Amino acid sequence: MLVGKTLKENDLVFGTPQGKPLLPDTISHVWAKMVKRAGLNHFRLHDARHTHASLLLKQGAHPKVVQERLGHATISATLDLYSHVAPGLQEAAANRFDEVLSHKIEEHVQNN
Repeated sequence: MLVGKTLKENDLVFGTPQGKPLLPDTISHVWAKMVKRAGLNHFRLHDARHTHASLLLKQGAHPKVVQERLGHATISATLDLYSHVAPGLQEAAANRFDEVLSHKIEEHVQNN
């Protein structure tokens, strides 16, 4: 969409300008060169995918959105794979709930 073309369901994520599939290792090789050029240690393309999902969840993105972005068949697959992010999510949710509850109590006290 960014280049003016609406993507279809069967469009390739990585393809040639003519819309043909790339050779299987092309993206991995380009990724490895970029990682090396950036001065990073071994960092696989799959690691970037995992980082993307973890950061989305930590920033409060709904797990269903993350599931759809990753293409997981079920939300339970996403939640099982990213359960290590859950403790921080639980604490953040508890803090948000506490803030809302505290605000409501203050409003009640001021109005009575």
